[in-house]
Amino acid sequence: MIDKQLLRKRFSEHAKTYDEYANVQKKMAKELIHSLSKKRCEEKINILEIGCGTGYFTNLLCEAFPKARITAVDLAPGMIKMAKEKMNEERITFLCGDIEEMTLEGSYDFIVSNATFQWLNNLQTVIERLCQLLKRDGSLLFSTFGNKTFHELHTSYERTKEKLQLPISSSPGQSFYSLEELYQVCEQALISSAAFPFEITGRQQLELEYFQTVRAFFASIKKIGANNSNEENSCQRPSFFRELINTYETNYRDETGVKATYHCLFITITI
Repeated sequence: MIDKQLLRKRFSEHAKTYDEYANVQKKMAKELIHSLSKKRCEEKINILEIGCGTGYFTNLLCEAFPKARITAVDLAPGMIKMAKEKMNEERITFLCGDIEEMTLEGSYDFIVSNATFQWLNNLQTVIERLCQLLKRDGSLLFSTFGNKTFHELHTSYERTKEKLQLPISSSPGQSFYSLEELYQVCEQALISSAAFPFEITGRQQLELEYFQTVRAFFASIKKIGANNSNEENSCQRPSFFRELINTYETNYRDETGVKATYHCLFITITI
């Protein structure tokens, strides 16, 4: 389970450094914006964005849909503050809150979310509720991270536990869905609640980042506030951490640097 108070705190504290380090999230935002129907770019439509962060994707929405009214939601007040400072647009309404707890009014042509749904504790319920806010022929489009994300870190973590003979069941972060599992979550969310027929499409891609050291990789995660926010603790022993770094460096370094894989999933639901 994600500790939402800790998550809110970490993202707020690192709002000022988020854009500098969120390279893959920016790539995902650009991919997502290309998935939106350009046929509606000159219409006065309503868009709901979940997890607006510092407003990077919000700005892409404003440019692509100059007549749209946008409601942008984020859990972290520090992120909302940064987004407001960057975007002085009357047609954007910023709301600070947890989408798993807050009640939203109105109906929307598009509901979008970039690199956020991995932080939800009950994704199926959220998808069900959001789809109920869609207008007829509306779409929910989101990107999130898949189960191959940081496989180098997770593999190194397990190998370190085995080497040090530590019978702990912890992990260095939350688990992610495969694309097939994510399809099933979406189908289950809609099958009993959709008043109209629906269509789900999805795709996946891998993005690689390289760092000078494993510590630099860990620092980049921390700088965007995305370090472990699970209620269950990971192993924090200094000896374990040193061995983890050594295992990672030994197995996942090449001439480019230390590798980290991001497994990017993209889903479109149209009703």
